[in-house]
Amino acid sequence: MEKRIGIPILFVVLMWIINTIQFIFHLDFGGLGIHPKDKSTLIGIFTSPLIHGSWEHLLSNTLPLFIFGVLLFLIYPSIALRVWIFNYIITGFLVWCFARTGSYHIGASGIIYGLGAFLLFSGFLRMDIGSIAIASGVSIFYGGMVWGLFPLQPNVSWESHVLGGITGAVLAVIYRHKKEVNTDLSDEHTENIKPKTFEDYINQ
Repeated sequence: MEKRIGIPILFVVLMWIINTIQFIFHLDFGGLGIHPKDKSTLIGIFTSPLIHGSWEHLLSNTLPLFIFGVLLFLIYPSIALRVWIFNYIITGFLVWCFARTGSYHIGASGIIYGLGAFLLFSGFLRMDIGSIAIASGVSIFYGGMVWGLFPLQPNVSWESHVLGGITGAVLAVIYRHKKEVNTDLSDEHTENIKPKTFEDYINQ
């Protein structure tokens, strides 16, 4: 169990370490963000989610990243790592390609919107009770984030939010048929187990 959720936890810890270093030594790592269409900032695809402009920025990203990340690895363990990596890289690349120029895009919000969209769409595409329950919870949490999809605040990378959300939704479609089983059960008890669908519960 600890191994499954270790990645999002370590990622959050790393974000805090980096921001603490910035604060203590009065550094600015903003240059490690993504400056769209600038080849010298391609490294930002990997580094920008770890960089935050303020403590408020970091705090606003910490809880949703932790919750969505842990849910991903607990609910979809067989594909969680792939979804995490693809969401991370593809979102960053799309921001580099299509976001507005003239500023550096930093922060983990693109990843957060991608994870949220994946969990939300996966629930309704898979139509099993567990996924639907998670999707319903995410929709409540995610609902307040809808405003982040619009260019309402000049210093917020709404493009990261939109492109992350699109990435997560596409990944949900791609992996919609990938079924999960309880890996904690012994092999002899898991051979014939299938996740129950919504229709199975209705017909009981």
